Amino acid sequence: MPGFDYKFLEKPKRRFQCPLCSKAMREPVQVSTCGHRFCDTCLQEFLSEGVFKCPEDQLPLDYAKIYPDPELEQQILALPIRCIHSEEGCRWTGQMKQLCCFLPLGHFSTCAFNVIPCPNRCSVKLTRRDLPDHLQHDCPKRKVKCEFCGSEFTGEAYENHQGVCPQESVYCENKCGARMMRRLLSQHSMAECPKRTQPCKYCGKEFVFDTIQNHQYHCPRFPVQCPNQCGTPNIAREDLANHVKDNCGSALVLCPFKDAGCKHRCPKLAIGRHLEDTTKSHLTMMCNLVGRQRQEILELRREMEELSVSHDGVLIWKLSDYSRKLQEAKLRSNHEFFSPPFYTHRYGYKLQVSAFLNGNGSGEGSHLSVYIRVLPGEYDNLLEWPFSYKVTFSILDQSDPSLSKPQHITETFNPDPNWKNFQKPCSNRNSLDESTLGFGYPKFISHEEIKKRNYIRDNCIFIKASIEIPQKIMA
Repeated sequence: MPGFDYKFLEKPKRRFQCPLCSKAMREPVQVSTCGHRFCDTCLQEFLSEGVFKCPEDQLPLDYAKIYPDPELEQQILALPIRCIHSEEGCRWTGQMKQLCCFLPLGHFSTCAFNVIPCPNRCSVKLTRRDLPDHLQHDCPKRKVKCEFCGSEFTGEAYENHQGVCPQESVYCENKCGARMMRRLLSQHSMAECPKRTQPCKYCGKEFVFDTIQNHQYHCPRFPVQCPNQCGTPNIAREDLANHVKDNCGSALVLCPFKDAGCKHRCPKLAIGRHLEDTTKSHLTMMCNLVGRQRQEILELRREMEELSVSHDGVLIWKLSDYSRKLQEAKLRSNHEFFSPPFYTHRYGYKLQVSAFLNGNGSGEGSHLSVYIRVLPGEYDNLLEWPFSYKVTFSILDQSDPSLSKPQHITETFNPDPNWKNFQKPCSNRNSLDESTLGFGYPKFISHEEIKKRNYIRDNCIFIKASIEIPQKIMA
């Protein structure tokens, strides 16, 4: 173990400190070849790593020339220290060797704060100053005499005896006020106590003897009559609500089409006749309800679509199942895929990206073509037209950044303000109309180049579109 970590009255001099653990040396040894000293265990641990050099000067070290230094050890053991229990209140100071770990009758043999085992061998360990109170009151091995029956017990057995002594005078557990020896308590509780419990003959629960009569006004199994006077006998109180709701023919019920708007109320036995007589009106109510719900569903869908749209001017569009979609595009000339719409900023322009996986125009059959178009948006009347902000397309390299730097393919353009599709769009323009083909690159990336690196990974490609909006516009 490393050097001593006691509380020294003065910091040990440097020559007493182990260079390896920086503590006062324990069992110091000296390297005879260079004269340096260390704790025996610190040096052994250092040498166990296979480095046979002096830790101080790195000179070769002969394991056979390491010797104990008893003279230095005695000087260290003579250093003045405080008791290890000084923070708990012990004021002792003295030489280190005066602790009991160095002398049979050292300070620990009398320290009031030292932890020692109980002399009665009860397995408890406590400080010496707490021992007298423990031996008198808490030790389970102490001798104690019962004041009621006169029997003698160990402290441990007496604690168990205290609650069962037949001669001890106790009060009735039912709190009726009677007091008697414990051996008479059982008979009193069963036959004499006015506070004894008794089971209800209807629900089986137990109640105090002098309150059992009042229980019948609340007992869930007590038999009651139907309030609708339907003639059903002996209905348990807790079953009455279900009886009135489901079984009582005289109970008034609402029409099953109440949620559709029917307000009719009649006895349960007459509800069938009501349904037969009002079939047409119920059908009309249901049609109106379905229409309202359909409108609510459409509105909720529109709100969900708006919430899912990006509002930061950046779209990262994942095209999954790339190989199948490419084959589909080759079979269908000018087959176009459309991204989800996105906004340049909050309350900004609404845009959409489209891609021809087998190319379009000059890139047909050999390239991937990408375009961007302006869609009718919610806030077009508040915006400046024509649309004039810089657009950047990228196809993302999915290579692992830790293995190689990704090499994205990127193209940027500034919209031509004279081009008609950057003007304010008509509110009824369909985003899928061929006449709204956006501006872009028919030869964005060739089919050969897209197979290089990791533009295609897990049969997916990622197309990124970003709009450069001035900060003052976004604010």
